[in-house]
Amino acid sequence: MKTQSESSLLSGFRSQRGERVLEVDGTLTTQPVLEHVGISTWPGRLTLTDHALYFEAVKVVTFDKPKSYELAEDAKQIVKPELTGPWGSRLFDKAVMYKSTALTEPVIIEFPELAGHSRRDYWLAIISEVLYVHRFVRKFNISGVDKEEIILKASLGILRLQAIEELAFPASNRYESLLLFNLCDKLPGGDVILETLASTISSRSSAHANQPGMSIGMRSMSAFAVLSNLGMVSPGNNSERLFVGEIVVGEMSSLQKAVTESMNNYKKVELAQATVDGVKVDGLDTNLVVMKVN
Repeated sequence: MKTQSESSLLSGFRSQRGERVLEVDGTLTTQPVLEHVGISTWPGRLTLTDHALYFEAVKVVTFDKPKSYELAEDAKQIVKPELTGPWGSRLFDKAVMYKSTALTEPVIIEFPELAGHSRRDYWLAIISEVLYVHRFVRKFNISGVDKEEIILKASLGILRLQAIEELAFPASNRYESLLLFNLCDKLPGGDVILETLASTISSRSSAHANQPGMSIGMRSMSAFAVLSNLGMVSPGNNSERLFVGEIVVGEMSSLQKAVTESMNNYKKVELAQATVDGVKVDGLDTNLVVMKVN
C-alpha cells in the first residue's frame, strides 16, 4: 500500500487529503475495466483510495485525466451490482453501479471475465467498505486521530482480503466476512455493534482527555483469549477476573457482548432459513409441508 501511495498515481488529486491507494485494476490488457456512461463505453484504469474511486480512460500511449467518484463526503451515494450488455441490454452480471447527487446520470464500471462475477464482487465489497466507514465516521461525528484509526481499520481489512485473494482460498468469495463495516451491514444487530464501537471510541477519547497519559478502564478481549489458549484461565468460567495493571482480563466488554449477540442472532437466522429450505418439496405448498413436519 505504501509503494502504491507513494507512486505518481493520481498524486495531484490525492495530495490534499493524503489519500492512500488501496487497489488498482485495468492495467493489464487481459483484464480490462470498462466505464459505461450513457451510451458511451471506455476502457481504462480504476483506482480505489481510502476516500474515493478514480477512473482514467486509456488514450493512445497514456491515460486521460482521472474522473473522481467521491466516497468520503455525503453525496447520497449508491453502490450496487449492475447488469450490462451490448446496446444497453442487461445480460452480464459483472458490473458495479455508482450513483450520487454530484452526477447527472449513474456510472457503471464493468469487470469483464470469462466465467462468474468474482472480480466484480471483490470490487463491490472493497468500494462499499470505504463508503461504509465514512458513513460511520459522519454518523457518530468521529474526528482527529480516532477518525484516522477507524479509516485505517477499514484499509487494513481490505489488505487482509487482498492477501487471501493472493492465496486463492476457497472461502474468499464471502468478502463481507473479512471486512468490518461490510459485515456489520449484513449481520442482524450490526447497527448495534457499530453504535457500541462508536461509544467505546468516545469513552476512550474522554478518558484520555480527562487523564492525559493514563489509560483508564481499558479492557482486553484478546488477552483473555490468549490466556485461555495457554490454559492459564478457564474459558468456561467468565466470572473470574484477572487484573493486570489497569487491564481487566476475563470480563466481557460491551463491544464483545454486542458482537456475540449479533453472531448468535445470525446463527438463528441461518438455522431458520435452512429449516425453510429443507421442507420445500416440489409440487407441494410450503405451509402444508411445515404443518406435516410439525
